[in-house]
Amino acid sequence: MAQQRSPDQGFTPSIEKITVSDRRILRLKGGWNLRGLSTDSRSLREQLKAYARDETWEWDIRDVAALDSAGAFLLWRAWGERLPDKLQVRPEQASTFSRLQQWSARPFEPIVRQPKPVGERIRGLVSAGTDHLTSLVSILGQLILDVGHLLRHPSDVPWREISAAIHETGGRALGITALVGFLIGIVVSYLSSLQLQAFGAQIYIVNILGLSIIRELGPLLAAILVAGRSGSAMTARIGVMRVTQELDALEALGISRSLRLVFPKVVALAIALPLLVVWTDAIALLGGSIAAHFELGVGYYQFVTKLPDAVPVANFAIGFGKGAVFGLFIAVLACHFGLRIEPNTESLGNETTRSVVASITLVILIDAVFAILFRNIGL
Repeated sequence: MAQQRSPDQGFTPSIEKITVSDRRILRLKGGWNLRGLSTDSRSLREQLKAYARDETWEWDIRDVAALDSAGAFLLWRAWGERLPDKLQVRPEQASTFSRLQQWSARPFEPIVRQPKPVGERIRGLVSAGTDHLTSLVSILGQLILDVGHLLRHPSDVPWREISAAIHETGGRALGITALVGFLIGIVVSYLSSLQLQAFGAQIYIVNILGLSIIRELGPLLAAILVAGRSGSAMTARIGVMRVTQELDALEALGISRSLRLVFPKVVALAIALPLLVVWTDAIALLGGSIAAHFELGVGYYQFVTKLPDAVPVANFAIGFGKGAVFGLFIAVLACHFGLRIEPNTESLGNETTRSVVASITLVILIDAVFAILFRNIGL
């Protein structure tokens, strides 16, 4: 019975030494490619170097079954990056080595990055800023047109998309906002109690916690957490739709990207973030009351009953309004950067990062504007 031959048998690279009269020939056989060299390329490299040192050898590679760039480069390095004087090759093999020869002859030119002039960099920043501003104004204008269209055609309101976005941006963010708010309440209460004890004004911990959390810290913390969590997710999802050509499919089907993608996210975040602000305020005040009870001896009932007198309702309205404005601009920025993503993974990561950074920066700027505009209200 004949022995069955292995599929790789005869494809393993080998070196055969032949002596004809006074000629010493090295005949290469098998597959000198990635598949063949994956078996034992190190030993082959050592053999080739040892044979290449003796210039009396003649090289014959015409019987090589397969030669790719990996095998050619292995031989090229063993030969000292030059062709031997005595070499027999086939024409197609000669073209492979000629390309290696041209590549080796190319001089190395280090890349020198010349810094751009200051004027050119400023023009680039102004141009990029103008481009972003134009795109944002375009998105806001399209949202206004969508609102007008939905007022005339209420049946076109994307209720499912809005409901799903509210659950995603609001419902799933309850845990992280509660945790951060609770810890911030404890920290603010503990640090404030150290100063109040020195002046015997322990009861004013309610004023400090209520005003700082309800007016400033609650809306700001909720907005920053949502910008990092939900805003980045919005940008990434729109970017994935760009990569998978789903946005192009929507255009081909005549479906409005603004009405089905941007509008539901903006409405959902403008509704969910104010509610998250109230939730964060409540949990942060709970954490602050616990710390005040253990550090200053302020009772929970005393804390709750004094809070409405210490903090006017206007502060709650300001914080609630901040949440709506923060949610609107976070969603608009997330969609803006998501629609700018190009169909590649590098752009997806870069634009998602820019979305988070821009959203957090804008939240802080808007908070500063609110502080200036309402500085005489609720204080």
